[in-house]
Amino acid sequence: MNQNGLAKWLKFIIIGIGLCGLVIYFLLLPHFGMDLVEENPDLSHCFYPWLIFLWLTAVPCYVVLVLGWRISGNIGKDNSFCEENSRLLKWVSILAAADSAFFFIMNVVYFFLGMNHPAVLLASLIITFIGTAITVTAAALSHLVLKAAGLQEQSDLTI
Repeated sequence: MNQNGLAKWLKFIIIGIGLCGLVIYFLLLPHFGMDLVEENPDLSHCFYPWLIFLWLTAVPCYVVLVLGWRISGNIGKDNSFCEENSRLLKWVSILAAADSAFFFIMNVVYFFLGMNHPAVLLASLIITFIGTAITVTAAALSHLVLKAAGLQEQSDLTI
């Protein structure tokens, strides 16, 4: 597969992930939240704080999709190993770390406010671990792409 074909596939996947995220965040979460409130009316005061919190966690995810789109564009231009891709991957790492920390801290805050169940707090550890894994992976890829960009630059200067 050539670089242009790979870039097109990556962009197709990014669009698919974005659409799936919209369905989850704006259709499924409100629907399941309303079902939970109907079954447990005493939780109605928790619906909107939790919904807003979950929507806020989506913002860094969509910023990462935009960064992924830019990386795909560089790949399509046959510029996979460049400093810009390294910098973009570093931003992916920072956003994943910030989103993971925000997600966990807000789960703890909601727990102490009586708006979270201990099982949900424990389950949030899994999501925090996944976010941490994405953070480390993106940071490692950023480092490797930067080193490859340096090697490519040296190779281009060699006759």
